[in-house]
Amino acid sequence: MPEKFCLAGQGRYALVTQQAVVALTPGMATGFLDAAAAIVGGAAVLTGDAAAPHCADKRGRYVGNALAAVFPADTQQVAEIVRLCATDQIAIVPQGGNTSLCGGSVPLAEGRQIVLNLSRMNRIRAIDPVNYTMTVEAGCILADVRKAAEQHDRLFPLELTATLDHCEIGGNLSTNAGGNGVLRYGSARDLVLGLEVVLPDGRIWNGLRSLRKDNSGYDLKHLFIGAEGTLGIITAAVLKLFPRPRSSATAIVAIPDPAIAVRLLAHVRATCGDTLSAFELVSRSSLDIVFRHVPGVTEPFAERYAYYLLIQSDDMQPRPQDSALRDAIRSFGAGIPELAVSVDAAQAANWWKLRQNISDAQKREGISIKHDISVPVSRVAEFIARADTALQQAYPGVRIVAFGHMGDGNIHYNVSLADAAQNEAFIAQHESEVNRLVYQVVREFDGSISAEHGLGQLKRATIRDYKYPLELELMRSIKQVFDPHGLMNPGKVI
Repeated sequence: MPEKFCLAGQGRYALVTQQAVVALTPGMATGFLDAAAAIVGGAAVLTGDAAAPHCADKRGRYVGNALAAVFPADTQQVAEIVRLCATDQIAIVPQGGNTSLCGGSVPLAEGRQIVLNLSRMNRIRAIDPVNYTMTVEAGCILADVRKAAEQHDRLFPLELTATLDHCEIGGNLSTNAGGNGVLRYGSARDLVLGLEVVLPDGRIWNGLRSLRKDNSGYDLKHLFIGAEGTLGIITAAVLKLFPRPRSSATAIVAIPDPAIAVRLLAHVRATCGDTLSAFELVSRSSLDIVFRHVPGVTEPFAERYAYYLLIQSDDMQPRPQDSALRDAIRSFGAGIPELAVSVDAAQAANWWKLRQNISDAQKREGISIKHDISVPVSRVAEFIARADTALQQAYPGVRIVAFGHMGDGNIHYNVSLADAAQNEAFIAQHESEVNRLVYQVVREFDGSISAEHGLGQLKRATIRDYKYPLELELMRSIKQVFDPHGLMNPGKVI
């Protein structure tokens, strides 16, 4: 059983195991900090107030404590810091851009731990446009990775619009990030050929292979992708690249009901094939919040509708895409009261602002009970209808903000009260029951309670009720093999 860390009193820590309590004095902590500074440099070891920004998440939901925030410059320094922590039994919280939405990159409130931030490791080691690969370090910002690929006339398709300029590739892989392009290109897991990982004992696994085919045993990289730093620290990756699209068209479509969206998606995929790259659902309640808080956005149509779709088609050939996309949607038949299609980049950007600003606009109205769920694509409309009904019956007048990646079955389903004065009390009293009602519908459709944000601290306990016992047993067994002392990102995932 992994150790549990807790505070043992003023200026002292305790390592709590099944056998004993080992007191750790401030002098021992000073010794660790001096040794860490000798490895990475004194300026790269932050303590106290200087480390505080790295001990809280961007939403302010999680605030923890750490002996220090340590910033290694290369993989060898990561390995030396990890070996030092293993010797001193200090837990490690791997961190990149710290954009986690589930507290996965934040230390616990109690414990003897450090934050190991990889942001200094931001080199693009190699780009091979012929092999359609690039090798990057974990601290590379996602936007920079995409720009580097474009400079070689290639595309790295992972696109997280809300955090594109802040999130880092190591965190993207550790959470198996999704985004708008999963429909065509897959999630982060599908975009990786090889990894370099520092294991919990400080050894370095060099799996930086750029092979499309390697049938020589277990594919170890997939153990670390989506593990949120609980099995090891991803320090570099070989990423897949794709041809850059030469033409693009975007459509905004009004629909009265998500059931039409489900059928339209199947129809457009059959008609447009692999040119279909995004299919996003936005509810009326989502747009209302955006219009209240985001300047420069306008209603897409004169009439207001219950739901909207944003559909994007990209092609490698430099030919107009608007006619093909428009014809594909129109050939669907009845049920679509209005649509508009454009190849103008500025127009498309204005439409996408409606989708991309939902989360930020919602934050301005206060907290909400957020769900990042997925169900089979064919059952998205049923999920929304069933969950809406269950919540409205239990809490008349509740506000539901539903939007997300219709193309891969991932819906962000957020619940609150419109009245800010009542909302905080509502969430404090009813969050657990709201989660239960929503997740019950997810389970009935054999879905997931975490589609792309991970488990982190937020859903670590909840997941026990929504995975089969054997799955959890296997996950714990893997954790025990890789990290028998429980030092890697404790209190997260499992």
